[in-house]
Amino acid sequence: MLVARTPEGPVAGRRVAITGLGAVSCAGLGVDALWSALHEPVAPPTKRVEPFDASHIAGPKELRRLDPFTLYALVAADEAWRQSGLTGPLEDAGSIVTTGIGGLQSILAQVEVMRERGPGRVSPFMVPMMMPNAATAAVSMRFGLGGPCETVTTACAAGTHAIGNGARLVASGRCPVVVAGGAEAVLVEIAEAGFRNMTALSASDLSRPFDVDRDGFVMGEGAGILVLEDWEHAEARGARILAEVLGAASTADAYHITAPDPEGRGAVRSMRLALEDAQLEPGAISHINAHGTSTPLNDLAEAVAVARVFGHSVPPVTSVKGHLGHSLAAAGALEAVASVMTLIDQVIPPTAGTTNVDPQIPLDVVHGAPRPARVETVLSNSFGFGGHNGSVILRRVES
Repeated sequence: MLVARTPEGPVAGRRVAITGLGAVSCAGLGVDALWSALHEPVAPPTKRVEPFDASHIAGPKELRRLDPFTLYALVAADEAWRQSGLTGPLEDAGSIVTTGIGGLQSILAQVEVMRERGPGRVSPFMVPMMMPNAATAAVSMRFGLGGPCETVTTACAAGTHAIGNGARLVASGRCPVVVAGGAEAVLVEIAEAGFRNMTALSASDLSRPFDVDRDGFVMGEGAGILVLEDWEHAEARGARILAEVLGAASTADAYHITAPDPEGRGAVRSMRLALEDAQLEPGAISHINAHGTSTPLNDLAEAVAVARVFGHSVPPVTSVKGHLGHSLAAAGALEAVASVMTLIDQVIPPTAGTTNVDPQIPLDVVHGAPRPARVETVLSNSFGFGGHNGSVILRRVES
C-alpha cells in the first residue's frame, strides 16, 4: 500500500521527476537500442561498446582527449538532455556521474608511451583523462550545470548511488535539475585478468543470473544517464515526465572487501530504508530489477535478502546483466533506465542466459520471454565490492 506523505515524513520535500534517459551499451547507442535488445531471448554477441561516430559530441582533437568512459557518459547525457528539452546554462543544476575505476584505458596507453618513448612524451592530458571525476566534469561543462558536480566511487553500487544522491539534491530544493548516472570502460586485459584470477568471472563467458549453473559474471561497459528534475519545475515548462523517484537508500555490509554478507543484512537494510524513504510497504512494489551478477555467492545473498524483505510475496525479478554483462558503476544506471522503460511500456524484460533457476533461490525470475505486467513501482538494487549497497524506487506516471 502507498502510505500518505506528511510534511514530517522521510521524503518531505519536492517531488523528483525523471525527464530524460540516455544509454550507451553493448546493444548500441541510445535507449531504444538498449530496450529492444532487452526484449530478445538471447544476449548481444559481445559485451563491448562497438566503435561509433561521436562527431555530434566534439571534433577529432577534443575526442582524442576523452577516455572512453567519459565519452560514453557524454553521449548518454546528450541523449537524456535532448529528451528532457532543457537548455543551459543552469547555475544551480547539478551533475553526479559515477565510475568504479575511471580512465584505465588512458593510464595503460600512457604507461606504454613512457616505457617506449620516455616520461617526457607522456601526454599532458593523461591526468584529466584518467581521473574518476572526468565524466561528471565534462557533463557539467557541456550543459552549463553550475551546481554540485560530484563523483561517487562505490564500485558496482555507484550508478544507483548517483541517482539516489541526485534525487536528494532535487528533493531538498538545492537543485532544480540533476544529471545523474554512471559510466565504465574497463574491458581491457589487465582488468579481466584481475577479476578472473579472483574467480569472479564466468569460466564459460556466459552470464546467467540466478541459474543453477551460474559460475561468475561477464564484464560489460557503457553508460546510463537520467535527468532528474523538480516536479513543479518540469510541469511549469511543459516537460514530459517519464517516471518519479520515490525513495533511495545506501548502506554498508561492514563484512568483507569482496564477498557479500551471506545473510544479506546490509542489502535488507538498504531495501527497507528505501521503502521507508518512499513511504511504501513491501507489497506496493510491483517488480524488482535485481543486481543479479551471475556469481554463486552474490545471487544467493541477494535472493536471501529479498526473501527477508518481501516474505512470501516477492514480486517478479529480472536481471539485465544476462543481456548486458556487468558494467560495474554503469550497471545500476543502465538498470534504472531499463526500470523506467518497464514502467512506461508495462513489460518486464527476461533474464537472458537463465534457463533453470537455482532451487535455493526463492524468486520469481522472469526468463525466456518478456512478461507483460501491471507495473506501478520498481525497486532497483545494486551491490558492490567493499560492501556497498544501493536501492532506488521508481514509480509509474500516468501518460
